[in-house]
Amino acid sequence: MKFIKSFFVLSFVFLMMGKSVYGQGEAAVPFLLLAPDSRGGGMGESGTGLADNAAAIFWNPAGIAFLTGTEFSVTHSNWLPQFKLDLFYDYLTYRQYFEELNGSVTSSITYMNYGEFVRTGPDSPDPIGTFRSFDAALTIGYATKISVDWGLGFNFRIIHSNLSDKPTAEEQGSGVATTVSFDIGAMWRPSSLVIPFLDENIGNQLSIGMNLSNLGPKIFYIDQAQADPIPTNFRLGFAYRIFNDEYNSLTMTLDFSKLLVNKDTTGQSDQFYKALFTSWTSKPFKEEIRDIVTSAGLEYWYNIPGEFAFGLRSGIFYEDPSYGNRKFMTLGAGIRYDIYGFDFSYISTSVFKGGENHPLSDTLRFTLLVGWGATAESTVGLPRGL
Repeated sequence: MKFIKSFFVLSFVFLMMGKSVYGQGEAAVPFLLLAPDSRGGGMGESGTGLADNAAAIFWNPAGIAFLTGTEFSVTHSNWLPQFKLDLFYDYLTYRQYFEELNGSVTSSITYMNYGEFVRTGPDSPDPIGTFRSFDAALTIGYATKISVDWGLGFNFRIIHSNLSDKPTAEEQGSGVATTVSFDIGAMWRPSSLVIPFLDENIGNQLSIGMNLSNLGPKIFYIDQAQADPIPTNFRLGFAYRIFNDEYNSLTMTLDFSKLLVNKDTTGQSDQFYKALFTSWTSKPFKEEIRDIVTSAGLEYWYNIPGEFAFGLRSGIFYEDPSYGNRKFMTLGAGIRYDIYGFDFSYISTSVFKGGENHPLSDTLRFTLLVGWGATAESTVGLPRGL
């Protein structure tokens, strides 16, 4: 099979995930937008304001500035199970605090497998071999506090897309492309914040984060003239710890995100540094607002200090019907014992009209993590003692 055909197959897969990003072909390598961890996945795929574990390298690298200790996690998901294809997603991440650097060094590996394809010749449908298609990304980052209440985080990423292993007949290009991108995030987590009319200090309960991710040049499989932008994305997130005592903790999250890609009717797209602005003005402001995706979640922990903790999560993800129409509910749970943890999340689309057979329905994520050396004050969502 020619790699161009493979590209269309993969584009169809992501078309099922949301028209605003994939159906109009606005951006290549959309796997970079997938929520990588089960914890954020269980809270409506939100986490920009929370960002208090190793997966913050995706949600908001600045959140890691408030963390100490070391953490390693791995996530696996059989993606889009309704297709019954060999699609799976793996995510590994690591962070470590270095006192001499006054911050943390982070890294992650993202791997999206699209399965095996049959190669045919240019003049015959008979198979002449097989090949596997995949996308992968390696990210490294650094996060530091610039004041008691403010953190900054930066990531650099190498992106490799392998849609085919070699060209066929007269085709140009090999079906393989590589590019780079970077992220910048900021987090405000006030240690003291008094609400005047309530005379209440909500310090260490609220955090607000912002993340600009996948800033970088276009990617091309054939030549520069046919290059596509990568999915530059803006996220604004909030997290609020409603209560936290010795045994119980409840946290609420809210995220808003928008794809910062601007592509005209002829297929020409702006460079990322220009699209940062034109993606907000190419349509009437009312339409641009409708293009913003909203996600929200709740996380409850029951904690026995020094023993274990058990968490429950739920959330909702909403995309305007005219800009993708992804709507689903998420559920999740987690457990922490000593330095070990396990999380899983589940996507349900059946709660919405017409969502019974949506490709995202019944998607599961599983995460294993190991973390040690962190102080209780370095987390917002987790209960004391973890």
